[in-house]
Amino acid sequence: MTVYSERGGGPSPGNSDAKGRAASLLASRPDIGLALLTALAALPLAAWASGDPFVLVIATRIMVFAIAALSLDLILGYGGMVFFGHAAFVGLGAYTVGILASHGVTDFLAQAASAMLVCALFALVTGAVSLRTKGVYFIMITLAFGQMAFFFMVSFSAYGGDDGLTLNARSTLFGTGALENDVVFYYVVLAVLLAFFLFARALIGARFGRVLRGLRDNAERMRAIGFSPFPYQLVAYCIAGVMAGMSGALLANQAEFVSPAFMTWQRSGELIMMVVLGGMGTLSGAILGAAAFLLLEDVLSSFSEHWRFALGFLLIVMVLFTRGGIVGYLRRVSARAERVRDG
Repeated sequence: MTVYSERGGGPSPGNSDAKGRAASLLASRPDIGLALLTALAALPLAAWASGDPFVLVIATRIMVFAIAALSLDLILGYGGMVFFGHAAFVGLGAYTVGILASHGVTDFLAQAASAMLVCALFALVTGAVSLRTKGVYFIMITLAFGQMAFFFMVSFSAYGGDDGLTLNARSTLFGTGALENDVVFYYVVLAVLLAFFLFARALIGARFGRVLRGLRDNAERMRAIGFSPFPYQLVAYCIAGVMAGMSGALLANQAEFVSPAFMTWQRSGELIMMVVLGGMGTLSGAILGAAAFLLLEDVLSSFSEHWRFALGFLLIVMVLFTRGGIVGYLRRVSARAERVRDG
């Protein structure tokens, strides 16, 4: 493509070469998300070789929260909607599994479909109200809806109330207890994460995703060219709710326990931190952010009961000095290495 300089009307070979090098760099850059998912696929073998089954447990938990963070990144990173009640979807998905299991419905596919339907309806109702506001009002109303869901489950004494609800066993899969095997369950979670990652990437690359990003950058300009923000944002909000509900269904099976603590505003804040830490608007960042946050939490908690102070300090440092999150930092390192290699 011919590039014209700002000072004259003729082509600028220097700018053209720079654009060519940038395009070459983008083409040669590895897909961080797919590389990470490939590494996760090989992790059970490493866990077996090391003889440490806890590696599989923490990796499964990371992937479950990566799904929730990925869904939040869709509306926060790409939609520009600062949503402070996202954990409500996770909790509703988890409670759907717990409630159905207590009534004898143990099939995971039925539970997962019900969890996603419940979260879709909750997102449709709350989104239709919340998206008529913006800025700090949107933040506050989504926080209010999240807290309403939390206090509803706290007061729902028929299903444990504040004490939560214990599952007798993991869900069945096609009438079998296959999910009781940690390796099988691990790969089921990985398959769901991969499916949602590819779906989100396709969605962002499609016309819908381009409109969503345009609304994030300049909603007034998008209105001027004929795109109404409300339907696009509501659909994205509902899709994010469905994905988070699925993560809740998996979390209930992973923990074999459901609690209102899954849907507190603090949990919503942790999900936001995962997205920011990994890199907003990158998809891969949601996975890396969930991994970094939970690993830091696990390591620091083994040293002191005051680990939250150290975690907060480290997160502040990482956000301040890794502009664009972990993914942004990795991309800058990759770009510098490429320039050094090319001389």
